Amino acid sequence: MKRILSQCQKELAQFRRDRLTLALAFILPLMTLLIFGFAIRLEAKNIPLFIQDFDLSPLSRSYIERLFATNQFTQASSLRFPIIDSEDNKDYLFRNPQQAIDEGIAKATVVIPTDFSRRIKDGLSSDVQVLVDGSDANNARVIQNIIKATTKDFLSNYNVESSPDKIMPRVRIWFNPGRKESFYIIPGLFALILWVYPSALTSFAMVREKEQGTILQVYASSLNNIQLLLGKGLAYLLIGLGQALFILLLGSLIWGLSLVGDPTPLLIGTPIFLADSVLFGLLVGVGASNLTAAIQGVTFLGFLTALLLSGFIYPLNNIPFPLSFLSNVIPARYYIEITRDAYVRGTGWSGVWLAMLMLVVLGLFLFNVARLRLKRMQLSD
Repeated sequence: MKRILSQCQKELAQFRRDRLTLALAFILPLMTLLIFGFAIRLEAKNIPLFIQDFDLSPLSRSYIERLFATNQFTQASSLRFPIIDSEDNKDYLFRNPQQAIDEGIAKATVVIPTDFSRRIKDGLSSDVQVLVDGSDANNARVIQNIIKATTKDFLSNYNVESSPDKIMPRVRIWFNPGRKESFYIIPGLFALILWVYPSALTSFAMVREKEQGTILQVYASSLNNIQLLLGKGLAYLLIGLGQALFILLLGSLIWGLSLVGDPTPLLIGTPIFLADSVLFGLLVGVGASNLTAAIQGVTFLGFLTALLLSGFIYPLNNIPFPLSFLSNVIPARYYIEITRDAYVRGTGWSGVWLAMLMLVVLGLFLFNVARLRLKRMQLSD
């Protein structure tokens, strides 16, 4: 134990002396938190919509206002497709609505026929043509659903629905009634940051030993592979805890996150997850021969998998096989479940016990693989 603590003190002393690494250890996570936190938006907003109204009646104007009242659409305009506020200028009526989509001016167009208001007042159905840009399938689906829901709501206000529903669902959004995207993005971002940066620092420290030749002194000392890994790992686990405290507090202050339910899964799961991150960094550092290889290993094996295969942005059930199988061994996946439960759901241990168990299992696996690889290195040298 004394040797492990001595190795830990040595690593912490080297970390403190390296002013650049010390600054980057907190500046890079902060920049990642701010950039990803403010840049990632899953809900489509400010969608340019082009309206072609052949009816020019108060009823058609009311329907158009209802579409824009959703706060999802903005009026599409350009030199060739200006916004027309006056009914006197009817030249825009004869323009091809498809052209607005082809030229990228609008993501959708709505064409209201000349007999729109007359048929509505007579209790008849009126066909409104909607063209949607399908180059982005998800965005097209969102636009289609918004226009359908708005049209249904508009018709219900005038009591002219052609086929009234027999079943009326009463929908209540659970956990996040305000539909704040930050409640989904930021807890997942905590996992991404705490997976990438502690592992990167650890792998760089391990590679630095090789590049400077000090690893040979370690081999010649009485330290065995387990003591070396535990000593380095403990030092960067403490650094990772500092990063976690910094990021969790800052994220909560900026986006107004607060813990719900039992906080102990987050308090216990965070050190376990950081241990997995540090062990992953040690594994990459043991296998890398230089700093460039370590950066590539952390970027490809760490960052990309945590970003794409952890459920941070894309639902896990949307990941095709065999990548869906690979997602089962991504520790960030399980920590995301813990953070989102701690900040959004609040179910506690009953909802995250399996994720906690998987973090422990994956940590033991990473430690054993790193131990065996380092042992082979010591024997070969």
